[in-house]
Amino acid sequence: MGHGKTSYVCLPCRASYKQPYGSERERRCPRCARAMIHAGSAFAAPRRRDTDAWRVLSVLLNAGIRFHKSCCGGPGWRPRTLREVKERMAYARRTGEPFARALLRGNP
Repeated sequence: MGHGKTSYVCLPCRASYKQPYGSERERRCPRCARAMIHAGSAFAAPRRRDTDAWRVLSVLLNAGIRFHKSCCGGPGWRPRTLREVKERMAYARRTGEPFARALLRGNP
């Protein structure tokens, strides 16, 4: 049985590629040759021209948040708009909660 595929993202190119998961080698973007970020098997890329969605995605991936399947379905709640990201950032500053955990919180 072969290995499953998972998504890798190039933020500068706004591109996502499904590649076999398993080896620890660094994945390079076929368009710009920069290192890609492992996004997870439940990742769905936004449209390339949706700049706000890619900004939100950039915040999530740079905070270490990935899109992996869980035993009960998908990856769970993730912010989808810049407004939701800003609300979670303000909540994290106000309460002292780690930023990555605050981004995963549905309603602060």
